[in-house]
Amino acid sequence: MTEKTAHQAATVPSDHIMGVYNRAPLAFERGEGARLFTTDGQDYLDCMAGIAVNALGHAHPRLVQAVKDQAEKLWHVSNVFKIPGQEKLAKVLTDLTGLDEVFFTNSGTEAVECAIKAARKYHWAKGNAERIDIIGFEGSFHGRTLAAVNASGNAAYLEGFGPRMPGFVQLPFGDMDALKAAVGPTTAAVIIEPVQGEGGARALTEQQLQDLRKICDDAGVLLILDEIQCGLGRTGKLFAWTWAEGVKPDIVALAKALGGGFPVGACVTSAEAGSGMTVGSHGSTYGGNPLAMAVGLAAMEELSKPELMDHVRELAGYFTQQFNGLKDRYPDIVLDIRGKGLLIGLKLATNNREFMQHARDEHLLLAGGGDNCVRLLPPLNLTLEEAREAVEKLERACERARQKAKAAA
Repeated sequence: MTEKTAHQAATVPSDHIMGVYNRAPLAFERGEGARLFTTDGQDYLDCMAGIAVNALGHAHPRLVQAVKDQAEKLWHVSNVFKIPGQEKLAKVLTDLTGLDEVFFTNSGTEAVECAIKAARKYHWAKGNAERIDIIGFEGSFHGRTLAAVNASGNAAYLEGFGPRMPGFVQLPFGDMDALKAAVGPTTAAVIIEPVQGEGGARALTEQQLQDLRKICDDAGVLLILDEIQCGLGRTGKLFAWTWAEGVKPDIVALAKALGGGFPVGACVTSAEAGSGMTVGSHGSTYGGNPLAMAVGLAAMEELSKPELMDHVRELAGYFTQQFNGLKDRYPDIVLDIRGKGLLIGLKLATNNREFMQHARDEHLLLAGGGDNCVRLLPPLNLTLEEAREAVEKLERACERARQKAKAAA
């Protein structure tokens, strides 16, 4: 078969959408808080939150109003001109992180891409062009651009996209001895999620975060923290690294909750780490557009409220207690409880994809995860009553999984 005939023989999807998603057979027409409503009127308790994106739930009135107000004024002008909203949101983010500069993006993977470029450019500008290596960790997920998937090193995401890029190294998650041995004269930066999301909801300890910072300092290497999923309140503090005393990154990548569902991301750097990023070294057509900045400002006003962080910690304590009880009652289904705050992972004995369907049968939406986990990523403003409902639905899903296993035995 020639290349031309092979191309002609390809099957076109009936919906004309590129076939890269394995979608659940559900379609939603509206959302309200922690609820999603299907086109045929059924409601689901949403403990996915768009994969930790809808941190304030669906149709939050403050965000809706921000979109309406800005949409009637100005959507896009490009970065050829000053955008006052960027300066306002940058001030918010630098005040909260203790860092100095922001590059706005449309997504998390673009924020990671900027972080990698900034790290390499920093060393190049200092006369150390050999420092290009980015050390990451197995189980990580940093996005889908070629640089981001190479930083993650997940073979399934790299297959078919050409040879591995040079300058990317992966180590066992949290192995500080391996990191000490790997850091060398060609290392530019270390990139890590303080709490892994897709990798199975594994969290670094406070000691590991402190060790990580010291190793980077001793070697003159930049520390990039990917807080795209675990940041902005998800762990019960605005930034996950702040659980560890004395730790601050040189660069942090943010997105997801930053727009509360509207596409916006940010790469935030110290003045030193960002010093190589001079005029013309990077850019974005849409990044930091007025509409995104208006929503980002509104989202940050809500997310940075201390009472919301208190609520997240209260819910996290409740879920931890309840899920440990669930593990005791269903040891044949739930093997381990992982994560931090409201980034919760349940490692399962049964197939996690099948379990997600059991949960959907109970009108509960969960996210998948590596190492055969399911993740609960509910809105941060989930009520305690809704949390109780989630636990009840999850218990019924465990019972469904147990009965299915018995029937198959």
